[in-house]
This record gives sequence, structure tokens and C-alpha cells, in this order.
Amino acid sequence: MTSNMNHSRAVHTASLLSNGKVLITGGYYGNSYLNSADLFDPSTNTWTTTGSMNNARYVHTASVLTNGIVLVTAGSNGGSYLNSAEMYDPSTGTWTTTGSMNHARYSHTASILANGHVLVAGGWDGSSFLNSAELYDSSTSTLTTTGNLYGARREHVASVLPNGKVLVTGGSYEGSYLNSAELYDVSTGLWTTTGNMINARLAHTTSVLTNGDILATGGYFYFSLSTSELY
Repeated sequence: MTSNMNHSRAVHTASLLSNGKVLITGGYYGNSYLNSADLFDPSTNTWTTTGSMNNARYVHTASVLTNGIVLVTAGSNGGSYLNSAEMYDPSTGTWTTTGSMNHARYSHTASILANGHVLVAGGWDGSSFLNSAELYDSSTSTLTTTGNLYGARREHVASVLPNGKVLVTGGSYEGSYLNSAELYDVSTGLWTTTGNMINARLAHTTSVLTNGDILATGGYFYFSLSTSELY
């Protein structure tokens, strides 16, 4: 057993920092949407509060960049969908805003590429399912658009493959559950379709295995799934 977090929360993010601590950000509790952040120290099994984000958000993403900084993107504050992004510096425990995204979104994915950029793809902006994608460049703190997904989707999953490409699987679109998959090529900035999953699923997980295969497990398709499959 460990001590409890300082704030109850759900639909938050958890990021393993380079110093071994775990950063928890945002989420919601009851009718409140949170900008607070907590740190877990495994050496003492204790939680401490750290600097709060500039914006309350949930269903956002958090990515640990190659320099150890944590990039948080988009999400919702319960009243609006966000295009804002901000960065957490573990050395100071503080947040700073960075370049805004070109599209507000939540239920999207964020993938750290081999070149250090972050690929943000898909999601929902409060009225439309998104097929747009954009790249965050930490050297310039800017987000630029890149090739669109073939299929708009939210609650999908993205995996960075050993060859550097990004595999996006499943999700939902306009009330339909998706079994489609597509690949993003970093060298061209374009997406191509690839083999469909056997089962449509959203809110599932994917794991990159040591042999390069991708294991997709569980998720939701009208009910919770126990199925798994390999790509």
C-alpha cells in the first residue's frame, strides 16, 4: 500500500519522469474539472502536490519529451474543448504555456516520434469527429499541420512501431465502432491504410512486443471485450 493522492480524480494522465517520479495531471472529480497535479515518489511511496496546470482539463494527453519536459495537449475543461498546450518542467515543478494547436480536440492520441516531434491525431472537437493531425516541434514550441488520417476517429489508440511509423487502430466515428487501421509515415507526413483488425474496438490498448508485433487487447464494442489480436 502507498499513501493516497492529494486529489481524487478520474480520466487523468500519468507520466513516468526521467527522475523516476510519476506525474499525475488533470482529470475530473464529481462536477469539478481539475488543473492540479500530483507527484508520486517511489523511493518514499508518498505523494506531493506540484505546480498546477494553467488550464483544467480531462481526456487530454501527456507526453514525456526527450529532454524530460512533459507536454500536455488539449482535452476539455467541462465547458469547452481546448486547443491549448503546456509544458511541465520537473526541475522547477512549474508549467508554461506553449504553442496552441490548430484544432481543439479531446479523445485524441499523442505519439513521440523518433525525431523527437509529437504527433497529435484525431479526436473530437465538440461537434465533429476529426481526421486532422499535427506535429509539435519542441525546438520551436510550435504545432504545424501534417497529413490527415483517412478516417476521422476518437477513442482510438496509437503505437510507434520499430520502423518509426505510427499505427492507429480502432476508435469510433458517428456512432460506429471501427476496426480500421492506418499508418503514418514520418518521412512523408502521409497516412496509408493497412489491414483491418478482426474486431472493431475503442478504448482498447496496444503493446509493441519485442518481436515488433502489436498486441491489441480488450476495449469496447457495445460491451467490454476480452478478445485480443496481433498485427
